[in-house]
Amino acid sequence: MAVLQMQRVSICALKKDRKSILEKLQSMGVMEVSQVLEDESGFEKQDTQGTRILFEKKASSADQALEILQEYAPEKTSFLSSLEGKALIEKEKYAESISKKEDIMDVVSDLVGWQKEIAECRANIQKTENQIEALSPWLSLDVPMNFEGTGSVKALIGSFSSVMTLEEIYTLTAEHAPDVEGVDVTILSSDRDSTYVVVLCLREQAELVENALRQGGFARPSQLCDEIPKVEQENLTAEIGLLEKQIEVCQNHIKECADKRAQLRVISDYFRTRAQKYEVLGTIPQSEKTFLISGYVPKKAANAVKKAMEENYDLVVEIEEIKEEEEAPVVLSNNGFSESVEGVLESYGLPKKGEVDPTFIMSFFYVFFFGLMLSDAAYGLVIFLACFIAIKKFPRMERGMYKSLKMFMYCGLSTLVWGVLFGGYFGDAIDVVARTFFHVDVPSTGLIKAVWFVPLNDPMRLLMYSMLFGVIHLFMGLGIKGYMLAKEKQYMDFFCDVIIWYVFLIGLILMLLPSSIFASISQIPAGTFPPAVSVTGKVMAIAGAVGLLLMSGRANKNVALRLALGAYDIYNVTGWLSDVLSYSRLLALGLATGVIASVVNQMGSMLGDGILGAIGFIVVFIIGHTLNLAINLLGAYVHTNRLQFVEFFGKFYEGGGKPFNPFKLTTKYVDVKEETYL
Repeated sequence: MAVLQMQRVSICALKKDRKSILEKLQSMGVMEVSQVLEDESGFEKQDTQGTRILFEKKASSADQALEILQEYAPEKTSFLSSLEGKALIEKEKYAESISKKEDIMDVVSDLVGWQKEIAECRANIQKTENQIEALSPWLSLDVPMNFEGTGSVKALIGSFSSVMTLEEIYTLTAEHAPDVEGVDVTILSSDRDSTYVVVLCLREQAELVENALRQGGFARPSQLCDEIPKVEQENLTAEIGLLEKQIEVCQNHIKECADKRAQLRVISDYFRTRAQKYEVLGTIPQSEKTFLISGYVPKKAANAVKKAMEENYDLVVEIEEIKEEEEAPVVLSNNGFSESVEGVLESYGLPKKGEVDPTFIMSFFYVFFFGLMLSDAAYGLVIFLACFIAIKKFPRMERGMYKSLKMFMYCGLSTLVWGVLFGGYFGDAIDVVARTFFHVDVPSTGLIKAVWFVPLNDPMRLLMYSMLFGVIHLFMGLGIKGYMLAKEKQYMDFFCDVIIWYVFLIGLILMLLPSSIFASISQIPAGTFPPAVSVTGKVMAIAGAVGLLLMSGRANKNVALRLALGAYDIYNVTGWLSDVLSYSRLLALGLATGVIASVVNQMGSMLGDGILGAIGFIVVFIIGHTLNLAINLLGAYVHTNRLQFVEFFGKFYEGGGKPFNPFKLTTKYVDVKEETYL
């Protein structure tokens, strides 16, 4: 339950050491660069945009080369390869790869060139195939497509835009060119949309004949060739064969570069980090011989930065505390259990200045509520084992994924515990199997008795406990608000906004306990609580209500307005009631898991015993419980988040802190083994 304290570290060094110092700071990865010197006389900022874009372009080219390799020489990966994380390499091996960057970039250029050539060949193949397709109606033509005829005879080669018979074509010429004689029409082929023909006529009458044919939709072909269509088709087919061979040659060249994949990844990350360095370099004030760099560093790493700088360079390092009006970036620091839910808090918002980190307290409630909502021991064991094995098998997985799996692992343990308490093991699968296949007389309490009680048999009891857990959760949120106010020495606000509310709410609860409503819900006989409980509750509720009425609007001097604001604040008790009722989702989701699981088991047992019944039960069991686990796992995650974000955080937390974004080696493929400082 802590936010790392930040300090501002400022460095003034010689310009000749700029490159080395920036690389050292980048490798340490503990400073978020945030300059405080703005365009002072004698200082200026270097324009590094061109160089940065150049490095980004090279990194992008290396990424493109890797994509090309993956397309033509795919790397074999497992189903869970996304969990493997980035490869860790030694600094020496990293430096060795960097020394060959020019050779590797030549490989990048070759890969991009071959891929471009393949794309051009494929485009030409498509173009040629279209030409072959366009020739297919003319294959019975035994003269070239551009054949014009003989000295006295004109050949009109073309097509009609509809299906036409010889009789219709002759009729067309007779109607529109009645003076023409000696026309010969040959239909080469036809389809549902066109008719392809050769028309022969006297050369001096060719214009009249063609005009007549155009009245029926006649048009010359757009594709003309010097060869007979069949010969042209053979030539085009041979051309496609050559293009395919060229593609194969390029593909083989690409595949031969598969062993360069690791070096390409290193080079891509190298240029990516160089671009990041030049982006920072563009923000640094520089004079003719010196430069300044300043930023936020966690307090526990500040001395390490100072030591690393002073041991290797001639410079001045200044460490100072963050100013009161300055909003420093936020880094959370929690134990191994609580850090697993930091992602949940970050999705809502990091603590802003003056707020506490609620992760530690939230983590216990989060795991507690998650397990209560899922509440099946077998499901919990499956989740725990899956996450535990993944964490152990893939130690290099991305940090955010590691935290998420760790959180679900703890939630699986909580689910396991609640399942044992409620007697849920894949619902009532054990009882159904024993009754269906072994004909065991199962008692009403089941073969494996619940350690506590069975929610399906006593839902009102679970509802009561859900409300109780909700009240504790909400009171804890109000208590954290009180802690924050006391820490800021706002003692009047602490008393009026926290203590009085505690008195008022506890009084209302004490008034509720002896009531018939509570007795019907809790099944506790009326009269169990002594009259003193009700009297004490009334006194506390009245005292709290009077305190809220008088003190909630204390900032206003107008008495009427002050009382009106106090009355409105008392009315806000309905919001507390709504929040408490929200915890009924603990009951709803807990029952849903058990009910659906029981339905799945009953469906599986409908085929009875025997081999077919066993096979059917296994199929229904696997599919049904997989779906039930997936649906209720999602439901438990969403609603547990909601209880934290709306009910719990709503009592004390706003968020909005700025995440810590240090200047570091932000890589995509590999991690360079460096000394850690956080």
